[in-house]
Amino acid sequence: MPAVHPEPAVHPEPAAPPEHAPGRKAVSHDRILRAAARAIRAKGPDGVGVASIMQAAGLTHGGFYAHFRSKDDLVAAAIRGMFAEGSARFARRVGEAQGMPALRLWIDSYLSPAHRDDRMRGCAVATLSGDAARLDRQARAAFDAGIEGIVARYMRYLPKARRGFDPRGFALALATQLAGAVALARAVSDRRLSDAILDAARRSLHDRLDGLEKSPR
Repeated sequence: MPAVHPEPAVHPEPAAPPEHAPGRKAVSHDRILRAAARAIRAKGPDGVGVASIMQAAGLTHGGFYAHFRSKDDLVAAAIRGMFAEGSARFARRVGEAQGMPALRLWIDSYLSPAHRDDRMRGCAVATLSGDAARLDRQARAAFDAGIEGIVARYMRYLPKARRGFDPRGFALALATQLAGAVALARAVSDRRLSDAILDAARRSLHDRLDGLEKSPR
């Protein structure tokens, strides 16, 4: 029987700090961003409502405009935050590894059942790619900047001087195949098919890195 994946719940934040607490505005700002990111992951950008986000953050609706000019401003900021979280996850996963061994560690982590199933904390690209074309200009600019950041990160781990090798093209393809595989693995209802998608993409990318390592310098 096909597996059924329940929609993730958006849980409220713990109580907000009191008005007189040091740095309260910065703390509240972060709470709003985290609540918005959870809502985007659970329902997509169209599912973000100011009132529900402020309630989930444990804050009053009236305080929203002390932090953001509009809902679109909030969505763009939340998207930037989601990409920043992805950068931090990459750094934690690869640790001190350098070069293509670091990319292999990331490929195995990214194309894992654990990442596929963690919709509330997974990669922003796999989460947003289906909605990005419908975002407003500000949010799309944040998404584009996030993609460029990922490509630049991958390029730092690729060889710089290989005959006929295009590091940016390779990094773009890597980002595309990683996010596409996870998005497709999440979309299908058959768990075995989903696992097979991840496995096929993982083997394909490792084969590409093998070929790159053996290519003329």
